[in-house]
Amino acid sequence: MLGSGGIFEVAVDGRVVAKKQLGSFPSDKDVVDAVSVALEGLGPQ
Repeated sequence: MLGSGGIFEVAVDGRVVAKKQLGSFPSDKDVVDAVSVALEGLGPQ
């Protein structure tokens, strides 16, 4: 049985960088790439 889906969002510093769209989830690589780019944009902490 397949799940109903629901909401899937990945946020970095309060900004959504990856999310489920049109019933499909982003791949692991897409999520890692989006988070990496977002973290680079934050600069040194």
